[in-house]
Amino acid sequence: MTRPYRQFALVAALLGWFGLALQLWFSIRMTEDNGGTALEGLWLFLGFYTILTNLLVAGVLTAAVTGSRSRLSPFLTRPGVQTAAAMSIVIVSAIYNLMLRQLWSPSGWLLVADVIVHDAMPLLYLAYWWLAVPKGGLRWTQVLAWQSYPAGYFFYVLLRGAVSGWYPYPFLDVRELGYAQVLIDAIGVLAAFIVVALLLVALGRWQARRQRHAIADLA
Repeated sequence: MTRPYRQFALVAALLGWFGLALQLWFSIRMTEDNGGTALEGLWLFLGFYTILTNLLVAGVLTAAVTGSRSRLSPFLTRPGVQTAAAMSIVIVSAIYNLMLRQLWSPSGWLLVADVIVHDAMPLLYLAYWWLAVPKGGLRWTQVLAWQSYPAGYFFYVLLRGAVSGWYPYPFLDVRELGYAQVLIDAIGVLAAFIVVALLLVALGRWQARRQRHAIADLA
């Protein structure tokens, strides 16, 4: 990775970790205000796909900056993993802005944290993906493998909800909707994941072809 892209990744990573730290602080504070513990606040924090995906994105950006100094870096810097992260952060922003934003009105630092994880990081990460991630090796078959992450989260939510009775998103609330409707909702969201993933692979392969042609023209 060239130096300008590494600097860009560093700034984006720092912003991502800052937004996550703010979200964690508010999660713990609000849980304690309601009589819970800091550990329960952490558990609540880790229940949201938004948080888990922002952790993934911040981890990818950090790995891009640090290189091989982390054991996870070789995995996180794979083009397929970085593209799967792009797929997920796009869906995070789309679902929040289309379905969830109107459900609450954060203010102050909570608004700052909200904008970072739902708006700023998706845009910054997509810019990083477009500029810095090599895409010549992306394959259509990877799209299905990438769905293991949102599918795993879906079963994680169902398990958590069965134990605690709490569901992070209205369209996954089994208590209100029942399992059949939640499954239908999940299939619809999964279809959106697949569409976004296919679009990213198509864009990535097109960009890689353009770069190869440009190099050939200069030869």
